[in-house]
Amino acid sequence: MNTHTQTDPQTENERLPFLRQFVGRPMDQHFSPVAKWLNGVLLSIEEGAMEVEYHVREDMCNPMGTLHGGIAATILDDIVGTMVYAMGREFGFTSVNLNCDFLNPAIVGDVLVAKSAVIRAGKNIIHVEGKLVNAHGRIIAKCTSNLIQTAFKLPAVPGQ
Repeated sequence: MNTHTQTDPQTENERLPFLRQFVGRPMDQHFSPVAKWLNGVLLSIEEGAMEVEYHVREDMCNPMGTLHGGIAATILDDIVGTMVYAMGREFGFTSVNLNCDFLNPAIVGDVLVAKSAVIRAGKNIIHVEGKLVNAHGRIIAKCTSNLIQTAFKLPAVPGQ
């Protein structure tokens, strides 16, 4: 895995320690409004990898009572985006594409773990993969995505 962050050599990546303070806690106080609504629990975050646990709620389901594909895609998009943010790059990145496969259903009450990983981190494009699995290790959905650098300069941590 090539996760070189390309940050200024004079500055340290402050985002990983900032995000690690949320490990084991619900993300209802997260800086992302979508992450607040999803309200997962951050399990781990490292350079180029992240895991978050989610509980499937009724308001996340379609009329058939299963996790809505759009919500599964939102979970995957949010976790890969947050993981890229945690890499400490000077500028923000945004999704160019998000290719999702929906492989198995999840129902209200299911506990799911979203896992993300950087596959290749170039200067302007970062290629990532995400996976959403249930408690039995069964893949509910998976994705690949490419994120591109924007001109939006990011603070070291939110609120700075």
